[in-house]
Amino acid sequence: MTTDTDRIKGRAKEAAGAVTDDDELRREGRADQQAGKVKEALGDVKDKAESAVDRVRDELTDRRS
Repeated sequence: MTTDTDRIKGRAKEAAGAVTDDDELRREGRADQQAGKVKEALGDVKDKAESAVDRVRDELTDRRS
């Protein structure tokens, strides 16, 4: 699932849990929202790492030229 999907699903579960007074469903909703945040953070880290690798590769290529 995408980060947005996790967050939306989590909000829906949390709201449904609040309406039905289901603490378990509320917890699941919060967990889904956190999963979306974690996935987003990991994606950001991955993007930054890839950019750093590209910069180093470009620098090494420029030095060889």
